[in-house]
Amino acid sequence: MKINQTPGLNGINPYQKQLKKADAAKAASPAAGDKLEISSAAKEMQDSSRILAERREKIALLKEQISDGTYKTDANATAKAMLDFYGKL
Repeated sequence: MKINQTPGLNGINPYQKQLKKADAAKAASPAAGDKLEISSAAKEMQDSSRILAERREKIALLKEQISDGTYKTDANATAKAMLDFYGKL
C-alpha cells in the first residue's frame, strides 16, 4: 500500500511550537545589561591579598636585615613563644 498524501500533515514544522516559545521569551525580556555583584567572601579574599602583600613586605625587610647582619633576636621571647606553642599541643 502506498500513501501519497496524509491529510492535515502537509507543511507542518514539528519544532514550530518551540520556536514560537523562544521568540516570545526573547521579545518579553528586554536586553538587560551585564551586572556584577561582589560577594562578601570575595571581599574577604581581596583583604587577604592585602594581608599577604604586607606579609611579603615584612619578610623582605627581615631578609634584608639578616643579610646585613643587623637582625637581632630576643632569645627569651623566642623560647617563651615556642613553649606556648608546643604546650598547647
